[in-house]
Amino acid sequence: MANMKQHKLGWIGIGRMGYAMAERLAKAGCDISVWNRTRSKAEPLAAHGAKIVDSLSDLAGCDIVFTMVSTGKDVKEVLFGSQGVTAKGKAPKIVVDSTSISLEESAEIRQILGKQGVKLLAAPVSGNAKVIKAGKLTVVASGPRDAFDAVAPYFAAIGQGASYVGDGELSRIAKICHNVMLGVVIQSLAEITVLAQKAGMERHAFLDFLNKSVMGSMFTRYKTPALVNLDFHVTFTPELLRKDIALGLAAGREFGVPMPLASTTRDLVQTLIGHGYTDKDFAALLLLQAKASGIELKPENVAVGDGLS
Repeated sequence: MANMKQHKLGWIGIGRMGYAMAERLAKAGCDISVWNRTRSKAEPLAAHGAKIVDSLSDLAGCDIVFTMVSTGKDVKEVLFGSQGVTAKGKAPKIVVDSTSISLEESAEIRQILGKQGVKLLAAPVSGNAKVIKAGKLTVVASGPRDAFDAVAPYFAAIGQGASYVGDGELSRIAKICHNVMLGVVIQSLAEITVLAQKAGMERHAFLDFLNKSVMGSMFTRYKTPALVNLDFHVTFTPELLRKDIALGLAAGREFGVPMPLASTTRDLVQTLIGHGYTDKDFAALLLLQAKASGIELKPENVAVGDGLS
């Protein structure tokens, strides 16, 4: 078992995801200091042994600092701004960024950190707050191998560990590929679920079979309650999915890879947005498919598991 107090950790950003990730590190017994713009959101972590700090520069003495904020602009602000981590001339040894940012922003941040002698691990994640609580979060990381080896025990404490995919910003490409598949799979799932229903099956019965089959996955299982009971509270918005598919298609153009399924799915997600489903989860593609198929869906009100708990 790795010594979880071997490094001093810093954590920046306590949104839904950031909170759940930092909480797992604190509960694993890590020496962790946390900063959040709204301090009160971070305070409950003190009960698990985390130190809550008032200024970002308090994290400069940490060995490893994790960032999980909203945008690339936010990452730059918390690291390099006038009140940022490095504002007083000190810096951590390693920064681990799990924010969804572009390849260009990631490369720029890596370059600035490099001038300060800091190594960057780009480390996007797959999952949501519920997935993190279940210990099933997955991480894909790129950057210097020695930095990855140092951070690996902490990735293991956060979830199912991490996959190392190489140098530079490769993990950002991996995450874009992952989210393209998210779109294509949910669309396929919507098509076959509506087909099964229109042929006379109940959705929960069809999905029970699918989830037990070789085609079932953690994803099909945890989307099943939404598809059966039409509960489309947001885990990921159609607009965010459209953005990621667009990034995938742009990468396809850059590297000369045809992506016909991704292309069609992007148009269907655009249609979903045009029909006004912007405040719903992206799984609402099921409703669009039902409309296109001439049927009205009703919640089945069946208790179905999400495969996580």
